Amino acid sequence: MSNLVVDTEEHRAIRESVAGIVSRYGQEYFLERGRRGQGIEELWKDLGASGLLGVHLPEEYGGGGGGMAEAVVVVEELAAHGMPMLIWVISPAICGSILAHHGSEAMKREWLPSIADGSRKMAFGLTEPDAGSNSHKVATTARRTDTGWKISGSKYYISAIDQAEAVLLVAKDAEHSTPEKSALSLFVVPTNSPGLTLQEIETSIVSPDKQFTVFLDEVEVGEGALIGTAGQGLKQVFSGLNPERILVGAICSGVGRFAIDKAAQYAKQRQVWSTPIGAHQGIAHPLAEAHIAVELGRMATMRSAELFDAGESAAEAANIAKFAASEASLQALDQAIQTHGGNGLAHEYGLSELWFITRLMRTAPVSREMVLNFVAQTSLGLPRSY
Repeated sequence: MSNLVVDTEEHRAIRESVAGIVSRYGQEYFLERGRRGQGIEELWKDLGASGLLGVHLPEEYGGGGGGMAEAVVVVEELAAHGMPMLIWVISPAICGSILAHHGSEAMKREWLPSIADGSRKMAFGLTEPDAGSNSHKVATTARRTDTGWKISGSKYYISAIDQAEAVLLVAKDAEHSTPEKSALSLFVVPTNSPGLTLQEIETSIVSPDKQFTVFLDEVEVGEGALIGTAGQGLKQVFSGLNPERILVGAICSGVGRFAIDKAAQYAKQRQVWSTPIGAHQGIAHPLAEAHIAVELGRMATMRSAELFDAGESAAEAANIAKFAASEASLQALDQAIQTHGGNGLAHEYGLSELWFITRLMRTAPVSREMVLNFVAQTSLGLPRSY
């Protein structure tokens, strides 16, 4: 199958390394663990030991010294083998990137090597039941004490926190906020802290990465838990949000590749009236169109990663990449299921289980409507609608 994203020699080696590891497990391993609510610790540790969790993190803290472009290759290739991993986006990408940019030296040395080798994970706590896409309306509040802070509130749809030793928490800083304007601070909060409790959200998603509501009742953290500068959390958190959008583009690009590859193989082999169904334009044209959309999404995703790595403003590119790739992956997955007929819903083919996690990517981490708002107002200069 053609590939419009041309890999460097390094990127090709990364793809081959990912493929070599995941092929020893197979998609059924990933799906079965997801169905049973179990983790994928063996695979995760293998990826860490091969340097594939920290490719984008600084070498002095156990990473590979690469950038977001290398992270895109890893995440896309995992999804292209039927393994879309939310935890990769959350722990190494969002949390790792924020810590690398804004964490104290002690925090970097404590967390980045163990995130990179897969021995520890960190969750990310931003979204809330009543805040939605508006980060300025975060209600979870951190109040200063003699020894640090007390944090109270709740977070919603927090992925894989049951696997994590800590959560990178975004909270309203009571000391720096005014009635007119909230100021945010970021904290690393151990998940075993007294007063922190989890409640699983039952969803239709088949994935080892489950979703949770997190409750914080006077959770105490010390001075060393603060990331960067108190009250400057909104600026700091964007060190993780653009990588998040870029890597969601990578997940979706991989799912799109997986779906198109499965469908093309099936359309060549499946015969009706002695003719492969792929010979019919009713099958061939929709698959070709879906392939075009997936490849365009892949190119947008890699371009956004290149801009981010070059230190350029990547917000527009990251949002466009996330939008294009998520729409393309759903188109590809839907057409792949249609191509398989009834077999598209059979567990044997591993397509239908990817539907809900891929559909989630259309809504999270930023909805398609908010991307369109951003592009309309930032790219086109149209008046704000909210």
